[in-house]
Amino acid sequence: MRILFLVFLSAISVFSNAQEHFPRKWVQLFNGKDLTGWTPKITGYAYGDNYGNTFRVVNKRLTVNYDHYKTFDERFGHLFYKAPFSYYLLAVEYRFVGKQNTGAPGWAYKNSGVMIHCQPPATMGKDQDFPISIEVQLLGGDATGERSTCNLCTPGTNVEMNGKLVTQHCINSTSKTFRNEEWVRAEILVLGDSVIKHIANGDTVLVYQKPQIGGGSVTHFDPSVKKDGQLLQSGYISLQSEGHPVEFRKVEIIDLSPYYDKKPVVTARKPIQQ
Repeated sequence: MRILFLVFLSAISVFSNAQEHFPRKWVQLFNGKDLTGWTPKITGYAYGDNYGNTFRVVNKRLTVNYDHYKTFDERFGHLFYKAPFSYYLLAVEYRFVGKQNTGAPGWAYKNSGVMIHCQPPATMGKDQDFPISIEVQLLGGDATGERSTCNLCTPGTNVEMNGKLVTQHCINSTSKTFRNEEWVRAEILVLGDSVIKHIANGDTVLVYQKPQIGGGSVTHFDPSVKKDGQLLQSGYISLQSEGHPVEFRKVEIIDLSPYYDKKPVVTARKPIQQ
């Protein structure tokens, strides 16, 4: 227990240092004009095939659309940025608009996500539904009821919380509900394979450690890519298409890797067995 406590304190120290001492100079990953630097992968189609013009820029916003779909038909999509990252602070400003596409699953209503630590997109199978990754799940609410955002989902992955391996596929955050077509700013602090923090409109709503490959909730993947137990030190970033139109007016990042010459000490321990 003493060792686990010291590991936890070490993670918090690294975590706090990243927040307080890096320069807040944002780099725009979305240029507001076109999809330069971004490539789609949609289930059932080759990497680079933007079926139905799903991902496009409209009025300076990166949008997810289904007006060229007759029915959704499990065409889950992910728009990948060209380069991987390891230590960074990522921010997106998003909102849900319009109506869900016919045939999309009920759970995908006002549902999208930012996928981090993704496998290289070119290694995804043609019929693979989701990249092996950590998903920062983005959800929207209606006039009534509660529905948190910046949740955690784990396609082909697991994480640790409080020193224990978590195999539950989705975990809700503590965020409030953002309703109708309200704009929301989601920030994600990623420190390699040590600590990840979700922030919704300035409030910390979820923290976990040790992202690693494992678990299910992903299909038609290449088994050689899914090395269960392997810690995720870095990976690609993608924006998700799950059947409900969504807009992103900003996608920006602060690369923290220059400020981490050495990996945090919390990365050396083997994954905990359940």
